[in-house]
Amino acid sequence: MRKALLLIALAVVFLSACSGLNSPTQAGGLRVLATETFLGDIAQNVAGSRIRIETLLPVTADPHEFQPTPQDAIKIAESRVLIVNGLGYETWLTKTLENSGGLVVVASNGLNPNPDPSGDHPDGDPHMWMNPLNVVHYVENIRDGFTQADPAGKDIYSTNAEAYIAQLKDLDEWVKNQVAQLPPEKRLLVTNHDALGYFSMAYGFKVVGAVIPSVTDEASPSAQQLAGLIDTIKSSRAPAIFLDIGENQNLANQIASESGAKVVTDLYVESTSAPDGTAPTYLEMIKHDTSAIVEGLK
Repeated sequence: MRKALLLIALAVVFLSACSGLNSPTQAGGLRVLATETFLGDIAQNVAGSRIRIETLLPVTADPHEFQPTPQDAIKIAESRVLIVNGLGYETWLTKTLENSGGLVVVASNGLNPNPDPSGDHPDGDPHMWMNPLNVVHYVENIRDGFTQADPAGKDIYSTNAEAYIAQLKDLDEWVKNQVAQLPPEKRLLVTNHDALGYFSMAYGFKVVGAVIPSVTDEASPSAQQLAGLIDTIKSSRAPAIFLDIGENQNLANQIASESGAKVVTDLYVESTSAPDGTAPTYLEMIKHDTSAIVEGLK
């Protein structure tokens, strides 16, 4: 039924969406939609004041469980540029929806993903934005997409991208300095699902284990896997289990009570925070997560 409603919504807006492709809706003439909030913020830094970026998923929504409504289908169909992470992250975004709008910019294009440790996700680990230097490539892909859709704005997009890339490189150095407070033997991460692999590789952490051993949080660990993780936490003396703010805490709390670890519940990995929160932008999201991880492991 949901799929039928989505197709009906697309059919209703298809002609109007196509006929309006050359009609400016704002400065630069583009209606741009990003799937996730962190992508929206990254894209806004490239667009500057020329385009106002809209975001499809609300703040703290779980992209792994998101289901688009007919209204979402209309937004997608009416967009001139649709920005997605790629690597199977938006499993709910079917090929029909992707092709219904204008240009689709896959932010992760050109990057080589790590394999999913569980083998459940054939496209590999999609959480590439957790290394700011990977986001340099995101910015370049978004810049090139904007330039293709709006050639008149090329210089603006190039200048903005260059400035934001400099901030990303500064952020990378800032994270390295923060992590340097921890001796290597204390850089042990236990997560709810495998979302911090790129962060770990970039900054010298060891991923001890995950409550849900997959790059999505939709899998269900077996009793044997949970028992194994408890033993691993005890033997490694990993002090904390780190959860994204939107994740279910029940299993993590159970493991913590049996292993002696504490649960840190306020990471922002899949989404930025609300504008008045602690991680309203991508840069602040990475800073917040880094500070929470460093403090949690001290």
